[in-house]
Amino acid sequence: MLLGRVEGHVWATRKLDVFQGKKLMVVQPLDEGLNPVSRHIVAVDTVDAGIGDVVCLATSKEAAVPMAEKLIPVDAAIVGIVDRVDR
Repeated sequence: MLLGRVEGHVWATRKLDVFQGKKLMVVQPLDEGLNPVSRHIVAVDTVDAGIGDVVCLATSKEAAVPMAEKLIPVDAAIVGIVDRVDR
């Protein structure tokens, strides 16, 4: 599980049918101090996150778990909106 900040939307006029009705968001991965790390990623939004939200990301095979319909080709999914981080 990773932390990230939502920085934008991805608009796709053509995509696989399994992505119909799902938001694709541009997310900046963050470290535990909420500092940017690595490159931006595209994640499927499962919790209705908005731009500026700090979110929890599931990556790899686990990213497809929130997609109840069927296993879909996704590498990252937003699975939670973070209220605060205590260290």
